[in-house]
Amino acid sequence: MIRVLPFPTDLSDRAFTVASLYESPKLLGEYLLLHYGGAAELSQEALPVDRMVMETPFPVRCVRELLDVSLLSPEAHVISAFEAGCSVGASAFELARTCHLIEASDYSDSFITAAQRLKETGRHNGERLLEGTITAPFDAIVPPEIDRSRVSFAVQDATHLPQSMGPYDVVLAANLICRLPNPESFLFRLGGLVKPGGQLLLTTPFTWLEEYTPRDHWIGGIDPDRRSEEELSKRLSKEFRLHRRVDLPFLIREHERKYQLGIALGTSWIRR
Repeated sequence: MIRVLPFPTDLSDRAFTVASLYESPKLLGEYLLLHYGGAAELSQEALPVDRMVMETPFPVRCVRELLDVSLLSPEAHVISAFEAGCSVGASAFELARTCHLIEASDYSDSFITAAQRLKETGRHNGERLLEGTITAPFDAIVPPEIDRSRVSFAVQDATHLPQSMGPYDVVLAANLICRLPNPESFLFRLGGLVKPGGQLLLTTPFTWLEEYTPRDHWIGGIDPDRRSEEELSKRLSKEFRLHRRVDLPFLIREHERKYQLGIALGTSWIRR
């Protein structure tokens, strides 16, 4: 596992608080389920959600519905990809079906430790919370046909990526933008991360919360005439062309009677 210094030296107390949120065993269990759980682990008889949302994990659907494989050069010896905010790694492994070299990073030590274990062994023993302190075992498993050696993981701050990184054929950031203290700094960096003709894959539910992003750094969400999707498009359209737009529902299971249902905006962009 590559270890990259994740935090700048002037990191605020807010950022330290946010970082601690992503190191809890409870959240690790929830994200392992989000990335590797299926209908058997997520379903509840009274849950009024289409089974499709549970059968294929959200990170896998992000790649399958946004990546246009036909645009990847069949003559390229190495198709490279980078994922920022990879969490526990399912979308990075899904990218390995079509890309030869994937670099994936996240802010959380806990998530990257789990992702590295999944790379090394193909599985991770997790727990599903039932209620209170009662849990049930859950095995997160990488599909055996995926070449896990194509993926490398690192702890890294998406708003302070090294200038030496890239460019890549594919860059993915799934549900990351509205969890950054300064989304602008990440969006500004994307033009240099994606090769001309390469693909940028983004998903976000635009859940702006001040505990993650100070209000003066929100991209939309305040002025009704400046909605977040339009503001995102303004920031990307100079260097990218919109290629695909889809709604991607996702389900986070907290315990057997409490879920979070979200609908992420999924977009893919072609670097001009």
